[in-house]
Amino acid sequence: MSNGLYITATESGSGKSAIALGVMEMLFRKLDCVDFFRPIINPDSQKPRDPDILLMATQFNLNLPYEKMYGITQAEADRLIALGKKGEIIERIIEKYNDAQRHCAFILCEGTDFVSATTSVEFDINASIIKNLSCPVLLVANAYQKPMEEVSRLISLTLESLVEKGCEIVGTIINRVTAPTEDDIILRIKAAGLVRNQLIYAIPDEAVLAKPTLAEVAKTLNAEILCGHKQMYRHARSFTVAAMQLRNMLPRITHGTLVITPGDRADIIVACLAALSSSSMEKISGIVLTGGLKPEKPIWDLIQGFSDMVPVLSVDADTFETAVLIEKIQSDISPSDERKIIRALALFEQHIDIERLGEKVITTKSTIVTPKMFEFKMIQRARAHRKRIVLPEGTENRILLAAETLLRREIVDITLLGDQKKIQQKIAQLGLRMPKVEIIDPLTSSFLDLYTATYFELRKHKGITLENARDLVCDVNFFGTMMVHHNHVDGMVSGSVHSTAATIKPAFEIIKAKQKSTPVSSLFFMCLWDRVLAYGDCAINPDPDARELSEIAITSAETAAMFGIEPRIAMLSYSTGSSGKGKDVDKVREATALVRKNRPDLLVEGPIQYDAAIEPNVAKTKLPGSPVAGKATVFIFPDLNTGNNTYKAVQRSSGAVAIGPVLQGLNKPVNDLSRGCLVADIVNTVAITAVQAQGTAKPSVQGGLGIPDIS
Repeated sequence: MSNGLYITATESGSGKSAIALGVMEMLFRKLDCVDFFRPIINPDSQKPRDPDILLMATQFNLNLPYEKMYGITQAEADRLIALGKKGEIIERIIEKYNDAQRHCAFILCEGTDFVSATTSVEFDINASIIKNLSCPVLLVANAYQKPMEEVSRLISLTLESLVEKGCEIVGTIINRVTAPTEDDIILRIKAAGLVRNQLIYAIPDEAVLAKPTLAEVAKTLNAEILCGHKQMYRHARSFTVAAMQLRNMLPRITHGTLVITPGDRADIIVACLAALSSSSMEKISGIVLTGGLKPEKPIWDLIQGFSDMVPVLSVDADTFETAVLIEKIQSDISPSDERKIIRALALFEQHIDIERLGEKVITTKSTIVTPKMFEFKMIQRARAHRKRIVLPEGTENRILLAAETLLRREIVDITLLGDQKKIQQKIAQLGLRMPKVEIIDPLTSSFLDLYTATYFELRKHKGITLENARDLVCDVNFFGTMMVHHNHVDGMVSGSVHSTAATIKPAFEIIKAKQKSTPVSSLFFMCLWDRVLAYGDCAINPDPDARELSEIAITSAETAAMFGIEPRIAMLSYSTGSSGKGKDVDKVREATALVRKNRPDLLVEGPIQYDAAIEPNVAKTKLPGSPVAGKATVFIFPDLNTGNNTYKAVQRSSGAVAIGPVLQGLNKPVNDLSRGCLVADIVNTVAITAVQAQGTAKPSVQGGLGIPDIS
């Protein structure tokens, strides 16, 4: 197994950092410990800390101190080269690299940026570093606005030089290719014999990755943010100087335009704000007011009404100087720029054979299911057979942000519920782009009568009237559940602003349990730093009896196996083995016997204490020889009080990520969110729901509700 990978580029502007981000994500899915290292960094007054190191450290929660994540600064390297001490550069890098390796067995190295005064010798320095660190190489070639002949020639020269210097090449990624020439350029390079036993991929240019956010613009200009603080993540895709009359200025506005105008041009300011409200105009990314001039009170009062829609910045510099500074901004992928990160990862996943590249980089696969591996397999499985998931809380910001992520990464298709106009306004306010999202208003849906009649038939034995049924079905959670029931969608996720009861009650009434004898229960996937465990039941059943507890254990094991976790079931109690007595211990003992009787193929141990279930050293003392003790993966709690408190204690004290609760035992998948959930939690829960839906018998009416299912 290799102990590292070195990513180097043919020249500056290659998008190397975006490739490194994708490779780092790939490595975390295969290894339980990866760190990031840059041999040479180039800090300056604007960026005193290396942006790529900050990105990786934040995105992947790396524990290595910043000072240990680089070898030497460019200024120090230049000084040593001037003194004829090039060898000392390598020595210092090797020393710090070896120090980093003591913390983690695999290191991803990202080479220099080719932006210094010593660019002519940087390639040789990179090659020397690669050779001395014994890392295989992944080459990133820059194809931005270049003819294929030039790209091919540069790749050929670089690969030949690397091979001559004894470097082992894993593969080449041709980045920033102008579509649709990705396949053409790969075929051309293969035909020229430039690559032999190496992998080669091409990734198209994505303009937004090179565009600065409004936050970066404000920092560069030292601007005062007058309003729109919550929208500073927007990208300035282009800019225009607005010093002309409106009839000439308005046609120059495109999606994401940053408008630069003197602060006293009230007509321009009003026109920009009007464009934000117009359905026929593209939306600007922001306004920069120059000359130190600020709007007078009537115009300022107008701006305040748009404060949540667009940033307005103020600078002292004049218009020309401001435009020149903005033109020179070199944008990075910052840790806070989630949309750039998502897009970079999506591009990498769409155009790189991750499994093949991963096998090439790492010759020995890890058998541990790490959180990144778990998430990757879950998302890959969801993407393989895309399902349609309904999100009833269509006006909630976190839901909309998650929906954009899910659609961009092509994980699922999404249906949002709610007032269509309000949802579209929210999407515009957040600066999101979801052209393929489906929005349904339950109050005006053509399926309202069908759903009302269905619910009335299901619940008329409870004394419900047709009018009551219609009122209930108009509720977004009931309507969403009806969509699942009629196979108009494949699953539902709700709960970001609704209670658990509001989410699961419709499911119990409409979708119901697969078997009356098997209780509907919940499962949390607990993502610890080095593994993923399954906890059940921590959300639904207050005090299951022995039979119910055994069914919960079997269902939880099946769910765990569905997501790639080998089930080894620990039936938890305050006593281990035969040492304890009492009603509660006897219940767990009886439940364990029932699991063994009904599913002899499953590994199960109980009653067992938590420490004996998870810690090998404790297991050797309390239950020596047990196939489960010390290595349990599925933990079944005896009651809701124990389970709910334990999962929260583990989550808060260890920093584990708890994904769930995942409802199990229903005929069709419906899952609940915590009201404190993050966007990432929603994405994971939707992916889990999609995987659960892949086991249903009937697919949804994909792409919309064109044909009602009246079964």
